[in-house]
Parts: sequence; C-alpha cells; structure tokens
Amino acid sequence: MNWKGQSLENKENRVLLHACCAICSGYPITLLHDMGYDVTVYFSNNNFDTEEEYNRRLEAEKTLCKHFDTELLVEPYTPQKYLDYVKGYEDEPEGGARCIKCFELRLTDTAKKAKELGINKFTTSMIISPHKNFKNLSMVGEKIAQKYGLEFLAIDFKKKDGFLKTNKISKSLNLYRQNYCGCIFAKRQMPMYN
Repeated sequence: MNWKGQSLENKENRVLLHACCAICSGYPITLLHDMGYDVTVYFSNNNFDTEEEYNRRLEAEKTLCKHFDTELLVEPYTPQKYLDYVKGYEDEPEGGARCIKCFELRLTDTAKKAKELGINKFTTSMIISPHKNFKNLSMVGEKIAQKYGLEFLAIDFKKKDGFLKTNKISKSLNLYRQNYCGCIFAKRQMPMYN
C-alpha cells in the first residue's frame, strides 16, 4: 500500500519523481499523491559542487521522504559525470544551454531508472523552482521519455502557489535551505561569491 492506502499493483499509478532537493520536492510529492500516484523519489544529482552540499541535500530529502512515508532511491555522488557532460558549456549564463545539458543528464538518469524499475511515468521537482523554465524542462523531459518509451508528467508544480506550499513544508520540517541550484558554475555567477 502507498501513502494514500492505494494498491501498488496498478503499475499505471506509479511515478518516479526526480528530486533536486527537499525544498523543491515537498509539494510535488503531496500533489502527486493527491492525484492518485504511488510516488518513488529518485535522488540523482551529480551537478552539486561539493560532496558536502550533496550530503546536506540528501539528508533533507531523507527527512522529507520519511515524513511522507515515500520510498527514496539514491544514486552515488559522481560529479565527474556532470563535469564531463557539460564540458564546453561552463561559461554559459544560469538558465542557458548549460542548464539544458544538466536537465538532460539528470532526466536521462531518471528515465533509465524508471525503465529499470518498470515504472512508466517520471517527472522532476526542478519544475517548481521559479528559476527554472517549465517549457524547457518539459521539452527535455518529453524528448527523453519518447526515447525510452515512457511518459513524462509535465506538471507545472509552480501553479496554485506550489512554490509557496513547498516552502511551507520545508520550513515546517526545518529542512536545509540552499540559495543556489547546486552547480559550481551557478555559484560562481552569484554576487555573494564573487
């Protein structure tokens, strides 16, 4: 049985939610549950600039998933994979082509994991961030879904005060709150780090 007491036998109910951080994934988990999905959270984030940052966000995600009684799958931290994937895009501005490459890498990993688990649908909590473009993320997700014979749930989690709701959840659980996407290139572009 899942969070809402629904049977896990129906594979059409299952969705793999890529989680970038606990702040962003709180509301998507609850919304997907309310929509009738059995949610498995997938933490695969090789883009984080340090292992310390990775571990802080992972611990917060563990707390969140425990609170919502939601399964969490974790990939090991292998930052070189990200650095190799975005090579040549290091100087792109935040929100530009480097971010698209980052979306591709993390959503491809998510699609592969979904396929491996026999889950037909996937999505990402990155969509909830006001700094991420819903249209761009959806296009990347849908292209990857088509390649793997899956469905990308293009749900704009920002709608209906989603970002406000997810922040309330993270504050109520006293979760770690970061102030940048996680990659070293975005961090370098922030005024406080220059």
